[in-house]
Amino acid sequence: MLATRRSAERGYADHGWLKSFHSFSFAGYHDPRHMGFGPLRVINEDRVAPGMGFGTHGHRDMEIISYVLDGELAHKDSLGNGSVIRPGDVQRMSAGTGVRHSEFNHSATQVTHFLQIWIEPSVQGIAPGYEEKRFEAADKRGRLRLVASPDAAEGSVTIHQDARVYAGLFDGDERATLAVAPGRRVYVHVARGEIDVDGQRLAAGDAAMATDAGRIELTGGRNAEVLAFDLP
Repeated sequence: MLATRRSAERGYADHGWLKSFHSFSFAGYHDPRHMGFGPLRVINEDRVAPGMGFGTHGHRDMEIISYVLDGELAHKDSLGNGSVIRPGDVQRMSAGTGVRHSEFNHSATQVTHFLQIWIEPSVQGIAPGYEEKRFEAADKRGRLRLVASPDAAEGSVTIHQDARVYAGLFDGDERATLAVAPGRRVYVHVARGEIDVDGQRLAAGDAAMATDAGRIELTGGRNAEVLAFDLP
């Protein structure tokens, strides 16, 4: 059975330069009912003020995906990678044995709005790694486009977990179905707009989740951008 969690039920932190909604327990927000969903451990919806960002800090044993909705996010890490990601880009950093990085909004005027997603890896102690791919809006229009997978299928970024992440854009009569294998979990996060998930109306920041659902239907989108997770 599909369960829902509304945007207003999420944790929230306002640090002035950073405004962040937490779908699961994170930092100062702790809710034992929402510690994650399978290996999906973090979905933070972050808004970073112009000229501000996250200073250099470390991670270990986590698959970290950044998905920009508006603005730009500059990334530098201890592996020597440096880039600016924009809407349409999907960035994956495998922390493994340890990596340090910073993220910054260099714009003088525009807020950076992005999703920070953490997925627990299936194996610990791997070598750190970095990857970035671009997925144009046309490739996500009216469908669920695979953007992260364990085997780089369909040009997706590679994550070290038996999980698949899809992104889609839906409006009007556009619809999509995600088939889910028996015993697996599915989690849908609405990044913007509104959409029906198995007939339940969800708005930006809302989520729906189920175990052993078999399939989910996305219909009735109104300027909707959606991330869907197929999880063990």
